[in-house]
Amino acid sequence: MEVVIAETEIRFANYEFPGATVYPGGAVPVPEIRDIDPRAMPPEVRTVHGETLFLPSACQPELCEFRRRNAIPVRRRPDIWSDLLEPFLDTSFDQEHSRATEQRLERAGLSPAEVIEIRRRVQPVMVAYNFDSMLWEWVHLGLFDLLSAASGSLVPPAVCATLGDPVTLYSWAMHIAERTGGKSPSGTGSSSEQNSSTG
Repeated sequence: MEVVIAETEIRFANYEFPGATVYPGGAVPVPEIRDIDPRAMPPEVRTVHGETLFLPSACQPELCEFRRRNAIPVRRRPDIWSDLLEPFLDTSFDQEHSRATEQRLERAGLSPAEVIEIRRRVQPVMVAYNFDSMLWEWVHLGLFDLLSAASGSLVPPAVCATLGDPVTLYSWAMHIAERTGGKSPSGTGSSSEQNSSTG
């Protein structure tokens, strides 16, 4: 993807994810931005419509300045997709860790049955993405990884097709990402955030 951070908007080109409002290109003006997280990996911009857009990590300094210039709130929300995709990491967890993950998902409003169904739906794609491709990620898989996998990054087309319509999948994934059960936006940032070069 290519991103240009202008004075009062962020412009996207070659955005990879079908279903995105900026696919394959477009712009998001400041009034449509709800909050951002420059420290996410990759950095995130969330719109008033509940969409999470991703920027290359190299854009972080510019994004921080853009946030300050336009007084955009920072929100470091829990990554619910990180918890949902945990079983597809190339590592193992003890019962205590797994129990804590399930409790976070429950606090976010996902029942155990829903968690099972979500993981069942994405399993073929995430297994292909992280194991069959020999990526072997063992620290973090999140929404960006799911969308990358669904868009064919490291995954054969036949496996991607198991997820159904890409636009519908994108909307479904965004809806789940919003169910964080987390904290409210943190305003324009604490003093430490305002003085930090990363947000």
